[in-house]
Amino acid sequence: MGEHIPLIDNYMMKLTKDNIVLYAAKHYYNPTCIDSEEFFEDLKRFRYIKRLLNRYNDSGVLSERLILNHLIVIFNVFGNEAGLDMLELRVEVDYWNVIKPFLIFLNVIDNTMYTNIEMDKKVVEALREIRNA
Repeated sequence: MGEHIPLIDNYMMKLTKDNIVLYAAKHYYNPTCIDSEEFFEDLKRFRYIKRLLNRYNDSGVLSERLILNHLIVIFNVFGNEAGLDMLELRVEVDYWNVIKPFLIFLNVIDNTMYTNIEMDKKVVEALREIRNA
């Protein structure tokens, strides 16, 4: 995806695997959060999404509602921009054809973004079924 250097307060911070926890903490907003354990549980959602994407890639089993739930929580507690930045860092380019339809479905991005990535037709169809239900 291109290098993105988010602005944190008044200094530039390049988001890397080494500082993702600091970046996530800076953008975390969960008024019901009681302790750091809950923060780290929300941060683990990126790992859960990767597992679900791996399972879909390996077996063809798409857990679209579970992926949607994890993405909704991520964007609710980290915000769209920070959530997208962290998703770009944590999810390999090979899976963006699966992730892109979810992001459009949730209005995190529009069709003019990530135009070089073809959307997975099975995912698009599954999300259409949810929308029409």
